[in-house]
Amino acid sequence: QVQLVESGGGLVQAGGSLRLSCAASGRIFSLISMGWYRQAPGKQRERVADITRAGNTNYSDSVKGRFTIFRVNAENTVYLQMNSLKPEDTAVYYCNTDLRGLTYWGQGTQVTVSS
Repeated sequence: QVQLVESGGGLVQAGGSLRLSCAASGRIFSLISMGWYRQAPGKQRERVADITRAGNTNYSDSVKGRFTIFRVNAENTVYLQMNSLKPEDTAVYYCNTDLRGLTYWGQGTQVTVSS
């Protein structure tokens, strides 16, 4: 079992930056891929970025070049550095992983970008 706890959300003006953190419990963090998703009001949850245990990354087209996902295995933490934020980035952001056929989600952290 894995527990995920996000932090770092908040209110920021357009063009600003935020760094989200997701701390994972357990000793297997270095062996699992991690992802960030977001859900805006009235919209479906969408994948933002993911990182494999080897450190390979993928991004959605909407955030490519602005967001960076990285992990620090010694801290059991995955981060999402968000730069050049836009109002359309406003959403609840969740981290995610799949382990042994089960999908785990954190509680989410709110990001609000004002214009």
